[in-house]
Amino acid sequence: MFELGDQHRMVQDMFRQWCERELLPKVPSLEKGEPPYDLMRQMLDAFGMRDALRASLNKRLSKMGDDGKPRASGDAKGKEGDELESAMRDPLISFLLVKEMSRISPGYATSFGVSTGLAGFNVMAKGTKRQIEKYGIPLVTLDKVGSWCLSEPGSGSDAFGSMRTTARKSADGGYVLNGTKTFITNGPFADVFVLYAKLDKGDGNPNKAVHAFILERGMTGLSTGQPFDKMGMQDSPTSEVFLEDVHIPAENLLGEREKDPDAARDDTRQNLGHERSGIPAMCLGIIERCYELSMKYAKERVQFGRPILDFQAVQLKLANMYIHYQNVWNGVMRLAWAAREGKPDLAFTCAQKVYCAKAAVEVAMDSIQIHGGYGYMREYHVEKLARDAKMLELGAGTTDINLLQVVRLERERLT
Repeated sequence: MFELGDQHRMVQDMFRQWCERELLPKVPSLEKGEPPYDLMRQMLDAFGMRDALRASLNKRLSKMGDDGKPRASGDAKGKEGDELESAMRDPLISFLLVKEMSRISPGYATSFGVSTGLAGFNVMAKGTKRQIEKYGIPLVTLDKVGSWCLSEPGSGSDAFGSMRTTARKSADGGYVLNGTKTFITNGPFADVFVLYAKLDKGDGNPNKAVHAFILERGMTGLSTGQPFDKMGMQDSPTSEVFLEDVHIPAENLLGEREKDPDAARDDTRQNLGHERSGIPAMCLGIIERCYELSMKYAKERVQFGRPILDFQAVQLKLANMYIHYQNVWNGVMRLAWAAREGKPDLAFTCAQKVYCAKAAVEVAMDSIQIHGGYGYMREYHVEKLARDAKMLELGAGTTDINLLQVVRLERERLT
């Protein structure tokens, strides 16, 4: 459970080599505003993943009913090119890819994960056959850039209660959307927006269902703001999304079926759980990189005639980094096991998100301390990792919200 097999180790090593060779030199330009999406496509193409995924997913699409569910079939799995898709659906491989990207650029990993995961696989899992063909497969293969739009200027931790974006039925059976979304990853450049809104039926019911809708750039009334100037994750373009009487057809309701309020909100919470489960892998990449760079620097940096690694104060920080690394590693492996076995544990996921994010911030700050004044300089990688790490305590639910979720779930379990 806690060790990598040969296949996983090979994937990790190959991907690390690519990230060190291709992604690392691009970080300065990405942080200055260069969109990362062409590089992401090059990354997938370097391993033959885009064409293979596209072929495999289109083959799977041909076996689906119109509702997006597989038709009964006696075909065996794992044949005729499905191996890559199966590998990509292996949670541990997905976590390893996220970890390796995050060793170099957590912001880049965030943009990739939102487009292919939160947007792409959300459509793949919940969409109809038509939606999967038109939006899901292009998002997963990065033929289109996706965003996932939930947060609003007045709606963060209280995502449902404070949501003001609405969708009203139009005379032709479609929907008219109004509202504003903020902190939207990939917002400035997204082609597709998986966007959440309260379904307002005009009946005065305060318990409105929250549904996901698929919007496309270029729709009348849909616009995006300029990229935010952020403390960290600067290579992850982020903006507001504005909706002013945006008319969409009924077929752009994700799944093309309205649900009752509880079921609709459960779908959204499930997506938040998926997002939170990816954060520990990002934290693992940050911690691993900071630990390695700090150990290397402590061996080479000489003060008072000795490497600073000889000093107990430095040794204690490195030992603490190692403890966090091992704990986060074990947590990521357990999350991968739970996902593979179909045994999700939301309380554990939320707890891991909290612990791993706090550990990543602590390790990154200790890494800067070990590097001294050099660690505060942009040319030293730990400076970027420290800025990016802080966002992981805020995104996918703040630390406090996740802690409260743990207590609520455990209270229900133990009652």
